[in-house]
Amino acid sequence: MKQTPLMEQLSGQDAMFLHAELDGLPQHIGGVSIYDQSTAEGGTVRFKQILKMLDSRVHLSPIFRRKLAVVPMGLGRPYWVEDPDFDLEYHVRHIALPKPGDWRQLCILAARLHSQPLQRDRPLWEMYVIEGLNNVEGIPKKSFALLLKVHHCAMDGATGALFMNIVHDLTPEISQPEAAPPWIVERPSNLRMLGRAYVDAWKKPGQIVNMLQQGGSAFNRIRQGKKHHDFHTLDAKQRTRFQGKISRHRVVEGRKFDFEVIRAIKNTLPGVTVNDVMLTIVAGGLRKYLQSKNELPEQTLVTGCPIDVRSVEEKSAGGNMVGFMNVGLRTDIEDPVERLKAVHQEALSAKSYAQALGPRLMVDLTDVMPGNVLSLAIRAASTTGLAEASVIQNTIVTNVPGAPFQLYMCGALLVDSFSLGPLLPNVGLFHIVYSAVQNKKGSITLSITACRDMMPDPGFYADCLQASFDELHDAALGKKKRGRRKKTK
Repeated sequence: MKQTPLMEQLSGQDAMFLHAELDGLPQHIGGVSIYDQSTAEGGTVRFKQILKMLDSRVHLSPIFRRKLAVVPMGLGRPYWVEDPDFDLEYHVRHIALPKPGDWRQLCILAARLHSQPLQRDRPLWEMYVIEGLNNVEGIPKKSFALLLKVHHCAMDGATGALFMNIVHDLTPEISQPEAAPPWIVERPSNLRMLGRAYVDAWKKPGQIVNMLQQGGSAFNRIRQGKKHHDFHTLDAKQRTRFQGKISRHRVVEGRKFDFEVIRAIKNTLPGVTVNDVMLTIVAGGLRKYLQSKNELPEQTLVTGCPIDVRSVEEKSAGGNMVGFMNVGLRTDIEDPVERLKAVHQEALSAKSYAQALGPRLMVDLTDVMPGNVLSLAIRAASTTGLAEASVIQNTIVTNVPGAPFQLYMCGALLVDSFSLGPLLPNVGLFHIVYSAVQNKKGSITLSITACRDMMPDPGFYADCLQASFDELHDAALGKKKRGRRKKTK
C-alpha cells in the first residue's frame, strides 16, 4: 500500500469546496446503501460487527483518520493531518426508522441527516447504520441501511467509488485486510505551515504566467471551434424555482431503473450514450414538474455536468479533479425521442466546448488563486445577492459509476442504493445518476437532493421522473416490459 504523507496539503479544488461551504450550504457528498442481512452468517449483522470490520480497515484510506489543519491567517491552503484523538464510534452511529419504516420515512431521515454540516475539528465523515426498514417495497424484511457522509474536499464521486470498495467484499465471507502499519501521528507546526506558504507564494508568478498561456490557447481553440461550428454557445439561462437563496432544509428522493432497459433505449439511436438517455429522463421530469405549476420556461433549461479529468496515472489519486460542462436539456421539446436526439447533440456540443476550453483549466485555476481571496469572493457574492442574480445552471446532473460486480458488507448483500449531493449557491436541485450491480443485477438509480423550500413535494417530482422514463421507453421501444420497480411513497 502506498504510504500517504503525514501532512498533505489540499489541492486548490479541494480547498474550494471548503470555501464554498456557507450557512445552509454544507458541501459534503454521500449516499444510502441498503443490505439484505439474510446472506450473512447466522442471518444477522450486528452493529459491533460493522465497527470491527471498519476498525480493521481504517488504515486502507486516509479519509478515515485525517482532519484539517488550517494555516494561520488563511495564508495557505489547509493540510490534512492525522487526528491523534480519532474515535471510530464518534463517526459511526446506530439508529432506526420509526414504524412502519417505509420509503418516505427513509428519505426524510436521509434528508435530515444530510442537511447537517460535518464538524471541522474531526475527520470529515460520518456513517449511520439504520435499522427498521420493514415496509420499503422491494426490500427484503430485516434489511438495514448505511448512510455515509464525506466532505467534498476529501473526495469526489470517482474517489468515492474507490472508498466504498474498502468497506465491501466480493462474497459473503468477510475478508481480512493486510496488517496495518504503525500509525504515526504528526502534530502540525504553525511555523512550518507558514514557511510552506511563503515558498508557495514565490511560485505563484510562474503559475500565473502558465495560466495566461493556457487561457490564450483556450481562447484560440474556442474561436476556431465556433468558426467551424464544432459547438454553440448556450443562450442566457432561464430562472426557475430552483434559483434563489437555499434554505438549510433538504429533501431526497429517487427512482431505480434496469440498466439493460436503459441501454436498449440508447441503442435505438446511433451514437447516443447512456448519459444522454438519463439527461433526457431528467429533462422530461423537469418539464412535467414545472408544467404542473405553470412555471415551464419557453427556452431550454441548462444543467451543469461535472466531468472527471484525471489522467490514467491519476486514477488512484484522492481528492477532487473535476471539470465542468453545461448541457442544454431541451425541455422545450415535448416529444421524448426528439428530445433524446436533441440532448445528444447538445452533449456533443458541450463536450467539444469543454475540450476546447481545456478540461483541466478550472482545476489549475483553483491552484493559482489564493484560498482566502476565493473565500472572500464566494462570501461577498452570497452576501450581496450576486450569486442569486446570476444564472449559470438550472440544475446539476452528475454521473457516478459504481461497482460493476456484486458487493457484500459484513456478509450482507447490497440490494439497493441512492446517492446524496451538495447544493450550490443559486442551484437548489442536484441529480445523481448511479450505475452499479445491486441484488445481482445491473441497475441505474436516479436520485435527487433539493432545497425543501424550493421542492416541498419530492415524491411528486420522483413520479414525474418515472413518468418521463415511461414515456421515453414506450416511444423508443414500444410498450414492452419496462424493467423497473416503483418505491413506496
